[in-house]
Amino acid sequence: MNIHEYQAKGILRRNGVACGDGVAGSDLAALNEGIDGMPGPVWVVKSQIHAGGRGMGRFKESATAEDLALVVAGEKAPGKGGVRVCFSAEDAKSAAADMLGNTLVTKQTGLEGKQVNTLYIENGCSIATELYIAVLLDRGTGQVLVMASTEGGMDIEHVAEHTPEKIVRVWADPVTGLGGWQARQLAFELGLKGKPLRAAVKLILGLYRTYIAEDCEMLEINPLVLTEEGDVLALDCKMSFDDNALFRHADTAALRDETEEDPAEIEAGKYDLSFIKLDGSIGCMVNGAGLAMATMDIIKFHGYEPANFLDVGGGANEEKVTAAFKIITADPNVKGILVNIFGGIMKCDVIAAGVIGAVKQVGLKVPLVVRLAGTNVELGKKLLEESGLDVIPANDMADAARKITEAVSARES
Repeated sequence: MNIHEYQAKGILRRNGVACGDGVAGSDLAALNEGIDGMPGPVWVVKSQIHAGGRGMGRFKESATAEDLALVVAGEKAPGKGGVRVCFSAEDAKSAAADMLGNTLVTKQTGLEGKQVNTLYIENGCSIATELYIAVLLDRGTGQVLVMASTEGGMDIEHVAEHTPEKIVRVWADPVTGLGGWQARQLAFELGLKGKPLRAAVKLILGLYRTYIAEDCEMLEINPLVLTEEGDVLALDCKMSFDDNALFRHADTAALRDETEEDPAEIEAGKYDLSFIKLDGSIGCMVNGAGLAMATMDIIKFHGYEPANFLDVGGGANEEKVTAAFKIITADPNVKGILVNIFGGIMKCDVIAAGVIGAVKQVGLKVPLVVRLAGTNVELGKKLLEESGLDVIPANDMADAARKITEAVSARES
C-alpha cells in the first residue's frame, strides 16, 4: 500500500525524523488559511498523487498533446509542474487554485494522468545540498538495506546506471538492527561533518526505526537536504507498506486513498485475488504466480500483450472465479480471454463452474480459450462441453496461446 507525501511525513515526525512544516487539504479556503499562517518567505505547493516526477509533470488542462508526450517520455516540457516554489502568499494561493482538481501527467502516470485531489503546502527552507537516502529490503541477502547518495534530486536508477560509485550501501543485522556506526559511515560518505553529521546520523537511525516499526516495504527520501543553517531535513518522502502486515497497523491502513488505485484492483482485493492491470488485449486467469508469469510470457511470444496479471490462488472457490472473470471482462481493452489452470489444490471443475456462472451472468463477447490440467480435469472439461458456451478448449499452454492469439487476430482482421 502506498500513501501520500504529507501522510508519510506525519509518520516520520512521529518517529523523530526531521521534516519541514506544512499543511495538507482538499479545501481551497482551508489551504489559503494555512498559507497565511506560514512565515514564508518561501512556500512550496505540492500535488499529492501516487506517482513520481511531479515537478517535471504538466497539467492536462494547460498543456498541448505534444508537451504531454514529452513529459511521459521523461523530457522537459514548457509550462508549470505539479510542485511549485512560490515567493509570496498570493502566488502560493494562485498555484493552489490552479492545481487543485486538475489532472497531472507525469512520466509515471502515462498520458491518462491523475487528478490532484489533495495539496500539501510546505514552508520553504534554504537548501545548501541535496542528498538521497532509502531503506528497503534486499531480497538477495534477506536483510534491510540502507542506501545513500550525494546525487539527491535525481532518479536513483539514473545514478546507478551512470555513476554507481556514488551510491553507498550498508546492511542492517537482522538481530541487532542498524548500528550507530553504520549511520555515521553513511553520513561520512555523504561528506557531512560537525552539526550536519550528527543530525544526519539521528535522521538515518530514525528512518530505519520507522521502517521496522511501521512494517514498511520501501522508504525513500529524495531529496534529503542539508540547509544553510546546518539542519538535515526530509524534503520529500515516498513510503509504501507490506500489505500482509497491515492488520497490525489499523492507523496506517486508514490512510489508504482508493482514488489513487485502479478500481479493478480494488475489486480484486475484496476477493483476495492477485490482480494487476496491464496494457495488453488478452485477459488472463491463472492459478499460481509462476504459471501466471509463464502464461503472460507465452502470449508475448505469440505477438500479443497480456491485459492483466491475475492469480486466483490455489484455494479459490466458485465465487472467486466468477469475480475474477467479471473483472477481466469489464476491461474494454480485452479482445480475448485465456484461462490456464493446473489443478492441484485448485480443482478444475471448480474453475469450470466459476467460468460458466460468470459467462451466464455477464455474457461472452470475446473469444475464450480454456486449458485445464490436473485434479478433476475430465469433470471440468465435461462441464464446459455440456454448458453450451462458445468455449475453445486447449490441450496445453502452447496450444492455448496459439488458439487465443489466432482467435483475436481473426476478429481484428
